[in-house]
Amino acid sequence: MTVSIRPADLHGADRGPVSAMLADYHAQTEGEKVAHGVAAPGELPERYAAEVRDTAASFAGADVIVADRDGEAIGMAVLHRAGADVEIKRLWVTPAGRRSGAGSALMADASARGRAAGATGLRLSVWDWRVDALALYARQGFVEVPSWESRQRLVCLRRPL
Repeated sequence: MTVSIRPADLHGADRGPVSAMLADYHAQTEGEKVAHGVAAPGELPERYAAEVRDTAASFAGADVIVADRDGEAIGMAVLHRAGADVEIKRLWVTPAGRRSGAGSALMADASARGRAAGATGLRLSVWDWRVDALALYARQGFVEVPSWESRQRLVCLRRPL
């Protein structure tokens, strides 16, 4: 049960699995926002619904990577260039894929891609209540930096490459 990382084919076979992972990611995130008083209950905001409907258009210009285990997509991440850094967005591992090493493998691949692109660091933001994710990022060498986010409770992290 080895986890492998590869670029996503958002116009082909990966469109459905990536869309499904984004839908789950956004549903969980929006539910957590409501539970933590950051958002009111309601439908998925349009900017996130658009990602689920048309992943290829939403992430044009970004690198989307997929974690596979036994031929099944169990995780994903979106990588954007942000100045000298690569920003990791939408890092998600399915519940069935958790504790498999997929999150660490996605992070390692993001690091390799960032170095190959000449980036000086990786950066990301995470909600302060996501303690498991914060622990993963700390193990990966990320440290808190001044926020580039306008939304309260998002912790901004960076790791040099």
